[in-house]
Amino acid sequence: LFDGVYPFYPQQRKAAVFDISSIIVIVVFLTLACSFLLIIPGIRGRARLYWTLRILLSLFVGLVIVFVQFTGDWETGWVQANTSYKSFSHVQVNVDIGLHIGLAGVNVTLRGNPVNQINETINYNEHFPWNFGADYDHSYSQGLEKGLPSPILYVAEKFSTQSPCAVHRQYRIAGHYASAMLWVAFCTWIISNILFSMPVLVYGGYMFLVTAAFMIFSLLSFSTVRSSPMCLIQIGTRTLHVAYGGSFWLMLAVGLLCFVVGITIVAMHHLNLDLLKTFFDLRQDKAEEEYQEMPEVFINPQFMNRSL
Repeated sequence: LFDGVYPFYPQQRKAAVFDISSIIVIVVFLTLACSFLLIIPGIRGRARLYWTLRILLSLFVGLVIVFVQFTGDWETGWVQANTSYKSFSHVQVNVDIGLHIGLAGVNVTLRGNPVNQINETINYNEHFPWNFGADYDHSYSQGLEKGLPSPILYVAEKFSTQSPCAVHRQYRIAGHYASAMLWVAFCTWIISNILFSMPVLVYGGYMFLVTAAFMIFSLLSFSTVRSSPMCLIQIGTRTLHVAYGGSFWLMLAVGLLCFVVGITIVAMHHLNLDLLKTFFDLRQDKAEEEYQEMPEVFINPQFMNRSL
């Protein structure tokens, strides 16, 4: 307390799932998609449909790979409970407490039921980073100095380096390696698109399989945090449990999709190469093939007369 008054704390600064980085990524890929779609009407015949499918599928995969780097819902959990709102106060409030774990940190959400209780607006969302270069304990100390509500501090304390739960190091390293795997997958995705634009489709399919492999490796890296038991987060009489969130399942679905696409391209290369070239608009017209098969012939008239 400062002269009997609780310290003022501003409202939330960062969204639990979407933030500025995620919005920038979405805008960039939507701009690329719109730019490619503008040239689609200039493509004739069935190739127009093939181009549209290839472009949208490829951009969707690239968008997901970059987008999940900045999301905060690799693991999520919600619980509704009656708990104390402030330290050294016996006043109970009914709130929804959410925990959103990402690759770079954790978000703790506190929302009242209703939002306006005890003459205050209970609607907080706090981000505590643990990526390399960030100091989680310092962010937690700042929350203590600002006077964050007790439920937020209680949940955030579970992931600090001084916590008996000892999960900070596991989450930090797992998130770091998962992020690194995703950036490698993004590089292989770029290489696969370059190979698809050249008449080496089978190598593009192989590189798509490599992209899928690194996406799956990122999921395996993040899932290693489950090897250590998680401390119970007891809030009032309720327990907050976390499970894999939307970003985790989205990455798994896209990784399997890339695996299926890569296997299909490699199989078509060995079974039906003409159909594969048609889909990638690399098949030449019959007139062009006949023209290339009939090269220009020069005849020496003296040699012909002598032969006759």
